[in-house]
Amino acid sequence: MTAIAPHGGVLVDRVLRGDALAAVRDRAEGLVRIEVDDRVQSDIEMIAVGAFSPLKGFVGSRDWKTIVEDLRLEDGTVWSIPVTLSVSAEKAAGIREGTDVALVDAAGKTLALLSVAEKYRPDKEREAREVYRTTETAHPGVKALLESGEVNLAGEIQLVDRPDTVQFPAYHRDPAQVRAIFADRGWKRIVAFQTRNPVHRAHEYLQKCAMEMVDGLLLHPLVGKTKSDDTPAGVRMRCYEVLLDGYYPKDRVVLSVYPAAMRYGGPREAIFHAIARKNYGCTHFIVGRDHAGVGSYYGTYDAHAIFDRFAPGELGIQPVFFDNAFYCRSCSSMASLKTCPHDPSHHVSLSGTKVREMLSRGEPPPAEFSRPEVARVLIDSLKR
Repeated sequence: MTAIAPHGGVLVDRVLRGDALAAVRDRAEGLVRIEVDDRVQSDIEMIAVGAFSPLKGFVGSRDWKTIVEDLRLEDGTVWSIPVTLSVSAEKAAGIREGTDVALVDAAGKTLALLSVAEKYRPDKEREAREVYRTTETAHPGVKALLESGEVNLAGEIQLVDRPDTVQFPAYHRDPAQVRAIFADRGWKRIVAFQTRNPVHRAHEYLQKCAMEMVDGLLLHPLVGKTKSDDTPAGVRMRCYEVLLDGYYPKDRVVLSVYPAAMRYGGPREAIFHAIARKNYGCTHFIVGRDHAGVGSYYGTYDAHAIFDRFAPGELGIQPVFFDNAFYCRSCSSMASLKTCPHDPSHHVSLSGTKVREMLSRGEPPPAEFSRPEVARVLIDSLKR
């Protein structure tokens, strides 16, 4: 069995190096400059290193249309969320198709060159309805979409510099590097786990159930842009470190960060996350309850059902579906409704609000809900 092929067949590499990099750095100084926010900076990096293969840049109008309508690129390749670069109409008016522009951060550092192949005005209300299933700006993904510029710039990019938003250098690995680790360990079947939340016992249960079926686990927490009230990435990473130190076989787990921005796209983002982990070399992907959800915009298991839209093998990565997990006092174990016959009064199940209240008082949640070491990290983080 050989390593899983990247989505589209080839791992994209748009990272400039050597003489080509030096030449572009010099040329970038004379180009039109477009300042991009943290979300776009993450997209630039993810495109350039191949995490968003087969994309080589920001999508054009024809791909935008088929993604929104059919969850596919124009050529038929499955793709669920448009990756776009929006600018104001005023800014777009000064940019000609067929020219290059420099994408820069707030400090003016050139991150990438964009070869502008097309300018177009997308129907953002329609994109919001189809992709996020709402046009309410209370949804963070919709808010970011509708508050961005009126005109999309499409075209291939070349990475000049990594964003300064890069975090956790010890765990920051590109898809090619993660694939090399898997090859070195001889792993053929790898399951990925995505989260933007602190790890708790239910997560651990899902991961370990999946590990029984594969050679190794890629713990791949998202560390790009999230909501302001989400737990900071540094705290989440520390939770994983203490958990791995005491409760996982070290030779069967790789902890690495996923530097993408969170879109809160529910079912569509479940597909998006699965494709990206395929590009990192994973053969399986855990999809739990309300994957990538926010508020009450998506049904509890809508992120499972969306995979049924595709023929077997189309995605190239196997979803592993799990129901909501909990500790059952009568079973004396972790379980789900698929395996536990007892009513909810036997289950240790806490809301996020309840957990935050307990932690804020310095009170750890029950050990059946959270490992004491993880709870201590969370409590200490609230004291700062």
